[in-house]
Order: sequence, then C-alpha cells, then structure tokens
Amino acid sequence: MPAQSNFAFIEAEWPQIYASCLRAEEYISSDPRSACFYARHSIEQLIERIYQLRGLRDPYRDDLAARVHDQQFREISTQGIIQKLDLIRKVGNKAVHGDQTPRPDVAHHVVRDLHHVLIWAAQHFSTAPDTVPVTAAFDPQLAARRQPMRVDELRQLAVTVQKEQEDYRRQLEESEAKTRALEEELATVRAQVAEAQRAKQVRDTRDYDEAATRTRYIDLDLSEAGWTLTTPGDGRTPPNHAETEVRLTHPHTGQTLYADYVLWGDDGRPLAVVEAKRTSRNAEAGQEQARLYADALEAEHPQRPLIFYTNGSTTWLWDDASGYPPREVRGFLRKEELAWRLQSRRRRRPLPETPINADIVERDYQTHAIRTVGESFTDRQRAALLVMATGTGKTRTVIALVDQMLRAGWVKRVLFLADRTALVRQAVNAFKEHLPQEPPVNLVEEKDQDARIFVSTYPTMLNRIREYTEKQTGPFSPGYFDLVIVDEAHRSVYQKYRSIFDWFDSLLLGLTATPVDQVDKNTYLLFEQEPGVPTDAYSLEEAIDDGYLVPPRTLTLGTRFLDRGISYDELSEEDKLAWDALEWDEDGEIPDAVTSAEMNQRLFNEDTVDKVLTELMTHGITVAGGDRLGKTIIFAKNQQHADFIYQRFNRQYPLYGGTFARVITHQVEHAQDLIDSFSVPEAEPHIAITVDMLDTGIDVPEAVNLLFFKPVYSKTKFWQMVGRGTRTRRDLFGPGQDKTEFLILDVCGNVEFFNADLPEREAARPQSLSERLFRHRVELLTTLRHGTGRSPTGNGTLGRPDLGHAVVDAVEYRADHLHADIAHAARHHVLGMNPHNVQVRPHRQLVETYSSSEAWERLDPAEAEHVAATLGRLPTGAQRDKEEAKTFDLTVLRAQLAQLLGDSSAFQTQQHRIQDIATNLLTKVNVPTVKAQARLLEELADDTWWQDTSALMLEDVRRRLRDLIVYVDKRTWKPVHTTFTDELIEAREVDLARTTPGTDMRRFKDKATRFLESQMDTLALQKLRHNRQLTSQDLAALEEMLLESGAGTRADIQAAAEEAQGLGLFVRSLVGLDRTAVQASFNEFIAGSTFSAQQLRFIDQVIDYLTANGAMTVEALYESPLSDNGDPDSVIGDDRVDVVIDIIEKIRRRATPSESEATQFESPGPDATDRIAT
Repeated sequence: MPAQSNFAFIEAEWPQIYASCLRAEEYISSDPRSACFYARHSIEQLIERIYQLRGLRDPYRDDLAARVHDQQFREISTQGIIQKLDLIRKVGNKAVHGDQTPRPDVAHHVVRDLHHVLIWAAQHFSTAPDTVPVTAAFDPQLAARRQPMRVDELRQLAVTVQKEQEDYRRQLEESEAKTRALEEELATVRAQVAEAQRAKQVRDTRDYDEAATRTRYIDLDLSEAGWTLTTPGDGRTPPNHAETEVRLTHPHTGQTLYADYVLWGDDGRPLAVVEAKRTSRNAEAGQEQARLYADALEAEHPQRPLIFYTNGSTTWLWDDASGYPPREVRGFLRKEELAWRLQSRRRRRPLPETPINADIVERDYQTHAIRTVGESFTDRQRAALLVMATGTGKTRTVIALVDQMLRAGWVKRVLFLADRTALVRQAVNAFKEHLPQEPPVNLVEEKDQDARIFVSTYPTMLNRIREYTEKQTGPFSPGYFDLVIVDEAHRSVYQKYRSIFDWFDSLLLGLTATPVDQVDKNTYLLFEQEPGVPTDAYSLEEAIDDGYLVPPRTLTLGTRFLDRGISYDELSEEDKLAWDALEWDEDGEIPDAVTSAEMNQRLFNEDTVDKVLTELMTHGITVAGGDRLGKTIIFAKNQQHADFIYQRFNRQYPLYGGTFARVITHQVEHAQDLIDSFSVPEAEPHIAITVDMLDTGIDVPEAVNLLFFKPVYSKTKFWQMVGRGTRTRRDLFGPGQDKTEFLILDVCGNVEFFNADLPEREAARPQSLSERLFRHRVELLTTLRHGTGRSPTGNGTLGRPDLGHAVVDAVEYRADHLHADIAHAARHHVLGMNPHNVQVRPHRQLVETYSSSEAWERLDPAEAEHVAATLGRLPTGAQRDKEEAKTFDLTVLRAQLAQLLGDSSAFQTQQHRIQDIATNLLTKVNVPTVKAQARLLEELADDTWWQDTSALMLEDVRRRLRDLIVYVDKRTWKPVHTTFTDELIEAREVDLARTTPGTDMRRFKDKATRFLESQMDTLALQKLRHNRQLTSQDLAALEEMLLESGAGTRADIQAAAEEAQGLGLFVRSLVGLDRTAVQASFNEFIAGSTFSAQQLRFIDQVIDYLTANGAMTVEALYESPLSDNGDPDSVIGDDRVDVVIDIIEKIRRRATPSESEATQFESPGPDATDRIAT
C-alpha cells in the first residue's frame, strides 16, 4: 500500500516526530496556522533527538533558537539546513503568537522545508539511511486534510506542548533511573547509527541551500519589520509596501535591471532597495548590484534610497549618500525608521555648528567633550568613548549632547543604559531636570511609551529585544534608536551585553570613569577607538587641579590590635582569663592568637572600635559652626562589624538617641529611605555605616569624612570609595565657606598598600603527583586530546543566558602547553617507578611502554582507564611534594576536568573548596608570599571570577597558590566579642598618591558559571542552593574557587560581589536555588490559606524567579513578569505581599553569614502568617 504521508520514511525510526510532521502536512490547506505550528514542533523534537544522539551539551539558553545556532550543532549541519530550521522556527512562532494567519503558500513552503530537513536528518542520524527517499519531491496532495483548529485552541496547545517538554526534562533530571535508561537506549542507538552511516550506500545530493529558501527567509525578515510584500502585476499598493522584482532602467547604460525588493514610502518614493544573494555567497557580493539599483531608482524618483544587501543570513546597510561605509545590521528597518533616516540625511545640521545649551552644561571640559563627540560623529564615526572622572558631570554632559543632537536633527530616539535600577532612576531624574521638554521613559518601571528618550538597565532592554525577536511584540526593532548611551562602559558590559549594541543600528556613546590607561582594550574596540585613545577624557587629577573636585586629606591611624592582631602571651593575666573563657569553637580549642586580618571578622573588641570612633569624632571635619560632625561614611568589614560599630557608637554617645549614626546595608530594611535621609544636609543620620552599599552610586556632596574600617585590595574599588568624598559643596561651612577638601581616616593600611603598588609574584612550576593526581592527569590528558565540545580556553557556557560573545584574552600559556605539561607529569610519575619492586614487576611491560613520551602522545581513550588504574596505584619515587600542595593540585585538576566535561555539580564542589582556601589565606596577608597574591585571593573568593572559567585559568591559579597552602588553617572559629584594652597608634597625615583606579577586568561570568555548576557537590554550594545559612568559612571557600579559575583579579571579584550585595548572593545568582528548598520556605505561608488559582500562580512565579536567580528584590515583585497579570498588592493583597517580602528577605539573608551562622532555614513565623486573612 502506498505511503499516505511525505514523512512515512521516519515513522518507524522516530514515531513521535512523524506524528507531528503528519499533522503539519494535513493542515497545509485547511489551517495554515496549525500547519506552521506543527512544523515548528516537529523540528523542536528533531533537534532534541539529534542533541541526544550526538551527546551535544545544552547551549547558553535551552531553547530552539539557541540549539539551532549553537556552534556544535552548526558543525554537524549545513548553512542551508540552519536557514530552513530558522525559517520554520520563526514562521511557527509568528503563527502561534501573531495576529495574521499565514497564507497557504507560506504553510506549503514551511512544510516543504520540513520535509527537506527530515530527509537530511534521516540520512545522517538514523539507523536506516539507505531507505531515505533523498530525491523525493514534497507532494502536498499526498496527505489527508484535517478540520481547522481555532486560534485559541492552537495557542493552548502550544502552551500544553511546552509544559509537557519541560515536565519531561525535569523528570529526567530528578529521576536517576530514567536518566540511566535513556543513556542506555542512546548508547545502543548511537552504535546502530554509527554502523549504518559507515555502511550506507545512498548519498545525499539534495541542494538544501536553494534560492527559494533564501528568498522566503528574506521575505520573513521584511514581514517582521512590518513590510507587506507584493509581486509584479498583482495590482495592490498596501501600506508598508515592499515590491518584489521591480523593473528598472539604468540611467546611463539603459540596461534593464530587476531589483529584488524596493521598499516604498507613503509618497510613492523609494525608501530602500534590497539585493538578495544566495546564502552560499557573501552578502557583500551584492553591494555593487544594489548600488546600480539605487542609481536607477534615484533617476526615476527625486530621492536616493538606502541600500540593503543580504544573503538571508547576514544583512548589510549602506547609506552611501551620507558618506557612510556599509555596515552589518541585525535586520531591516521599519518604514517610519527609513523615512526618518532619509529626512535626517536631508535636514540635519552639522553638530559643530549647533549651539550647546549653556543652561545644562557650563564647564569648559564638558563643552569640549560635546564638541569632540560631535566632530567625531560628523566625521562619520559611529561610536565614541568619553572618559570622565566620577563627579565631573558625565550625565549632564550627555544630556547636553542629546539636546544638541535632537535640535540638530541627528537623532529622534535615544536609549540610555545603566547597570543598576538606582542609576536608572538617577538618570531619569537628571533628564527631567535638565531636559524637561523631553520627558524620559523609565523602562524598568514603565511600559513602552511613545517617547524620545528611554532609560533602562541592560537586562530590561535585553528582555525587550527578546520580546521583539521571539514574539514580535514591542517597538524595539534594529532601527528604533538613533543613539545608544552606555553608562559606565567596561569589560563586563562588553562581555555580557554586546548583543544590545549589535542589535541597534545606532550611533554609540560610551561613558566611563576608568582612567584612560586602564580602560580594557575590548572597551576601546567596542567603541571603535584606538586602545588608550578615547574620543575625549577628563581625569580626576585635572578635575582637582581645575577646582571641580576637592582633594582628600589623609590620616592614617590604627590600634595595636588592628595592626598586629592579639597574642595571648601579650595579654594581662585578667585578659588571659577572659580569653580562656571565650567560646572559640564547638570543640573548645583555644587559639594562641588572633591575627590582624581576623579582627572584626572573628573577634570584635569593644575598646578597638571605641578608640577608632573617638579618633573620628576628634579629627573628623565638622559643620554647623563646628558643633556637628559632617556627613560621614564608615566602610565596615561585614554586617556584624557594622552592627558592632553602631552599638559602640550609641554606647559612647547616648545623647544622640540612636539616630545620629545608622547602619545602611543591603540587609537593613528601608535602606533607601535611610540613604535619602543621609543625602539631606541637615537630616539624620549624619554617619552612614555601610558594607558594600554606599561604595558607589551615591551622590552626597556634603560627605566630608570617609572612615576606612576595612582593608581593600582592589584599586578600582578603593578609588570608587574615595570618590564618595570628591564632590564640591558650596557654602557647606557657612556663607562663602565652601568645601575644599574631605578627610580620609584609614585604620587598615589601605593608603600605604595602594601607594606601594606592589607587584605580583610569579608562581612556581608544578611538581609530581600521587595516585589520584595521576589518574586525574590521565583523564584530563585524554579529555584535552580527544575533545568534549568545550575548549580549555573556556569558550562556552553552562546553562546561563548570555547573548553576547565570550571574550577571552590572549593567554601566553596555551592549550598545547597545558597538554604537554600534563603528559610530562604523567610520564614523570612512571619514570619514578623501580622495575624491580615487587609491586611493579607484574606490570613492567606497561611501565616501560609509558616511560616514553611517544606513548603519552598516542594514548588511546580506550586504553587510558587501564593505564590510569594500573600504573596509578604502583609505588613511585616521584611523589615528594608536600601533602597540602598535592591536595590542592587534585582540587584544581578536578575543577579542570569538570569544566571541560560540562559537569556543573562537580565543578561547583571544587570551586567551593578553592574559595575556602582563598578566604582563609586572606587572613594570612602578613606573610609576604601570601600578601603578594592577595589580589588574586580576593578575586577567587568572589563569585564573579568564576564566570566562564577555563582550564588554563585554573592552571594559572594552581601554579601561583600551591606553595601557599601550608598556611591554610585547618579549622575556623566562631566570632567572639571581647573587652581587651587596645592601644592607639598615633594618627599621622600622609599624601595619597594621585593614581586612579583602572578596570583590569578578568571576570568572565560564563566561565564562573560553568565552573560552579561542575562543583555542585561541595558543601558551600549545596548549602547555598538548598537555602541553608552560609558561614564565613563557606564564603571563604567560594572565594577560593573563584580565584583559582583565573578569570580575574580579587578586585573584579569584589566588585561583582558588591554589585550583587554580597559574595554569597553573587554565587547564587549564577547557580540559582533548589526549587524544593524554595517551596519549603513558602509551605507555611500557603498551608491553610484560601488562595485562588491566580494567587497560587503568582506565588509559583515568585518561586520560579527565586529558583532561577537565587535571590529577589522587592522591586522585582512589581516588575515583569511578576506584574504582568496585575499589581501584586491587588493580586494577593497587601498583607500577603508583606509576608512574601519577609520570606524573600530571609532567603536573601541565608546567602550572607549571620551572627549565629545557623544551618537551618527559618520559615515565616506565626507572627507573619497570623497577618494573613484566610
């Protein structure tokens, strides 16, 4: 009996995929929308199966688009197949989510492409490739016809299908038995496929890259940009008219030309012309042909159109009339955007001739910056970079530039990007103040509106772009903005958010306070500048010399305990008794000393804090006629230290009533209200005690005292903190008495540390290994040599979204060096074996074989396990390293293997161990060799370093730290409070060297994520993911792991931790939370309450958010997607929102060591649940 489906050839091999394909062809004529949906569903199933069969790792985003375009999939497919898959995906998405029903011919082409894709897949990945009809043409009459589905039914079906897929994957993850069964099945099928592919006789000669596919792909892109396509002679002239095959006559030669597409304006004149080339050819091949079309159109109409040329994969835009060279763009522009571009071309005025609004900026360096950028844009440069010191008015400068460009007709819409919600609000307020006629839209808080200025965080804008590309909703097409401004442009922005800048075809302006000589080279490249030569720069030194900022006056002081620590032998007899009575740890072990690094971390001494506060009140700059200490920021070491300072201040100065000084940290409720009050000159508090919250982003010109009560190892961070005091303030001390300086009181040696500018030490070479080291070396050697889909340089991610491209610096120590060194170490292990030893003799032949370097070069993976198991256990004279160093080597080896294999759980285990080591070593910086690596240790302890960690980075960490492991403590102590008498070290004034911070960025979040996910069985990460209370030792372990990965400096790690409001929160933002643990924290809240289905969905959304992101801010409750179905207060009620906030705050606190360092999560107490009206 003849087949009744074009897809019958896959029915036996892939029955589920066949069922979806059958539906697709049955709906072609009766229901094109459903046909396109089922075609998309079919390729989703197919790609899932191919990934399983080939053992491909999941890409950075586990969705169809990411899987189709992932490099590993592209390597086993062709460009023609990629195009067809993308076309089916896009049309399928539009069919489900769009308002217009696809035409039957569109559905026919989509299912025809599906047929081609299945032929290709069955030819290359099935067990019966010779039965595939490689020459068969698609016959739409072959299948039966089905009754059409309603649109609402189809959309519900799409939701159901997606949920079923998610449930299936979750079940696989949660069930070891199911995973094991799947792997066993796949192993069998892989062997069958491999054998069938070796034996197949029929070759696939089909052209999967035919012109028809390319044309439909371009048609779809034009449709997504709002264009309606017409063919010659169809008599239609719809709005947004895009005409195909337009006949033209060349004005000079008289040659007849046929333009592939002409995009017409409302006035009947051409806005753009499009030349299409085959995908197999570069898009640039159509450049000259497109120019001829533009010549012909310009001759027939009084307007030269913009020129596009494309091969369906890449698209170029050429505005030759404006003098710009061609540039690659991410898609076609909408009609109104093209019209604006042509209007701007005709009417805009030169920027150097356009006045600058003196009401917005009046300083000469600001005017100079605006003029320089304007000249650069006028010279057809499309990107610029401004380097301006903190406090010199970067935002006002760009507002004046925006005002100028708006008036000159250069821009219609502007996007201002910042990395934090608070900075977005600041920018919005600044635009409202200085450009009131153009009210900005805060995209973080407001829905899309028709405005000219938009302000957003990077994640918010990424989500908006995704909505446009994936759901065809929202206005943010590639041509929507004419100018994109990047606030605080630096390498992490380049790495993670480059895709935003690539998406918009706009002028680009970067702003940074990082000094010229320390801006990362990739930042210069992003803004098309020569490294070290920004468009314009105004440094901190210049600002101070010109009187726009004030310099610091620096007092270094301290106490004996802060400087030297506390030694038991040096205490009085009375203090010794008190020392012995302290509860140091559960085992009752009493230390002989507490180091200076452990002060205010494990030991909090009342007299030490009292003496420092007395010095602050004595030497601090005062206001109000000398009666009141001026606005002061105290940088504390940790939350417990901040609380302790606050307690001691109130004990010493009770007359202030507990409001003169306040703790302002991320753990304090209503911290923003306290910041607002602190920013008011006469309002309390006048002293802000902070931990990583006020170091950046706060603008309080009245701040005149900065007390550094913690050591800082990051130059970048140190100068950001110094910047809190540099702003000027007129009449601060009375009429005509302006702020001329601010005071830095440094009690932790930071000034001396940064003035010294200590170099870093070169690490020692690796030495020989134990049995476990040998086995891991062999496994790593095999993995490097035979590949796993991951590069030892760290390209790729582990399950975290990143639309940008991974950027890896050139590393002198290359992958081939790593491979050679591992082989050498393994051979060295064997060479140390005595062939006459009774244990070695039975294996002498194997020992002799692997005593040669050639054997290691040709090591077969099938033989590797036998070699590792047999030779690893034999005695060798090569094992002479200290046990501590060998243990550390093993930890790093495991991390390298996990990174290369994509084993996130194993990776996170080792990350935790390395971070524990790094944190502990940071308490030993009094040892010179440890101090030389302090910056690296600080980086490792913070989670930022671990993003996109590579095997090479980890190798560098191993080499630099292995000899320092002997200094690591074997245990940690509980924090204790003491009343010992301290001695003050007299304050002395020193000059702070006018060096300024740079961003020596080595942070790759993707590497860190990959590393963390392979270390999931470590204690700290298990506690972090399962919402158990972290201890200081846990944070230390996390920091060690980050440092070992080699992705960045301690400063970079600290900066990331500070941005995330804590190291634990940063790590958890990468690895997320265990869903069961999150649900457990809501159980009491839900139990016994009469929640509606909508309310339960909201709570599920909160749980999903916490599971994915690891923590949650209150603001997030009122942002998309949680607010999509209504304001949370109206959805679940004010009282219940308060309880939800209590829960998410408790979850947040679990990622930060508490005073009790508990190990169990506390669910909301009865006082919380009693407030809920059931």
